[in-house]
Amino acid sequence: MQRTIDPVWNSSRVRSLMETSDPGGLIRLGRALRGWRQADLGRRLGCSASTVSRLEKSDRVSDLRLLQRAACEVGVPPHILGAALGLTGPRATNVAPNGPRHIEEDPMRRRTLLAAAGLAAPTSLLLGVESALADLPTPSGSSMPLDVRLARARALFDTGRYGDLLKALPDLLATAHARIRERADIDYARLSACYSLTAQVLVKIGRYGQARLAADRAGLYADLSGSPLVSAAAARELAIVLRHQNQADTAQRLVLRAASAVESTGLHTQAQAAAYAQLLCTTSYTAARAGGRDEALSMIEDAARAARDLPAVPPTGRLFAITPASVQLYQVGVHWALGDAGAAIRAGGQLRPEQFTTAERKGRLHTDMARAWWQWGKPEETAQSLLAAFRVTPAEVRDRPSMRAIVEELNRSHAQAAGVRELGRLVLAAAPRAGAG
Repeated sequence: MQRTIDPVWNSSRVRSLMETSDPGGLIRLGRALRGWRQADLGRRLGCSASTVSRLEKSDRVSDLRLLQRAACEVGVPPHILGAALGLTGPRATNVAPNGPRHIEEDPMRRRTLLAAAGLAAPTSLLLGVESALADLPTPSGSSMPLDVRLARARALFDTGRYGDLLKALPDLLATAHARIRERADIDYARLSACYSLTAQVLVKIGRYGQARLAADRAGLYADLSGSPLVSAAAARELAIVLRHQNQADTAQRLVLRAASAVESTGLHTQAQAAAYAQLLCTTSYTAARAGGRDEALSMIEDAARAARDLPAVPPTGRLFAITPASVQLYQVGVHWALGDAGAAIRAGGQLRPEQFTTAERKGRLHTDMARAWWQWGKPEETAQSLLAAFRVTPAEVRDRPSMRAIVEELNRSHAQAAGVRELGRLVLAAAPRAGAG
């Protein structure tokens, strides 16, 4: 017999819980509707009242199966729980003002961009990752060491091969989970790194709800690892997702707390200094996107000081591969976010692609310069910067919704500018094959 859905699930209160990604709040509401205490729900779930309390209050999803069981017990409709977890229906998100015309990506527009993006057959690849986040597949049993597989997956990200990375992630996550049976700190750290990488690529292609879930998991396993640097890396990924979900204040608190924890180590090693500098860069950019000029500029200056003695080429395997040049690249983004295109272009003009070791960072230099030129109203320079980015790593232009939006606007409004038609042919004419890049 089909259940009648209580009208409360269509209320503004529930919509607010979905929009703020608060599945625990939905459990709490459903329990209250039934008149149950936390102990009552705990008995039905086979857990303690304190576990239910943590489930309802935590801003991280630490046990998805328990959450799903609790939701079923208290009557949360599956589509509402899915929306709060980011598994059903992408949320609207804004693209920062990029030039003469402000471009907003509503949900329909983002779906259109993703469908045309460089992930040929994106639906199957994305569904594979989304399915793994909800219910892990059986590990393939590969004999390759997990560290090697994780390094190869990172290389796919660094070279912009996002399709190939999405294809590899479900089994990588399943294998990493299978390895934590011994509950060793290093295994938790590896699993956290796998989830952080998952969040990174999902952010790149605009899937912020799923990225939030992956970042939450990264934080959970980072805490279990006991490593302040692993926890800092996970906190940074979650903060980036929160910024995209228009929760800048929460993102700032999270990163500043992580930065304080790293600073408390004394910053005696380069790895600690690199982590601290990276977190300052992240909080500077987050502040800039929220309009906090003084805080943003102060933080990026502090980041430059923290990074000044770091090597120009980071050691292989370093968790935070930041360099003095990387901090200056953040300066480009900070000035752009503050609306100062001239300062952004001056900062970027002092950088060279050779200063960055990965294709992803080289491409990011060009796309950040493109955003600054676009903000300044210079379509030809914008097109040339995007062409330079495409030559280094097509995915940085083709797979990022905000970059494709600029290309579309260039073709609509500035088709005669040098480089615009070539750029349109490369990026918009046809959907490239999966994993190309």
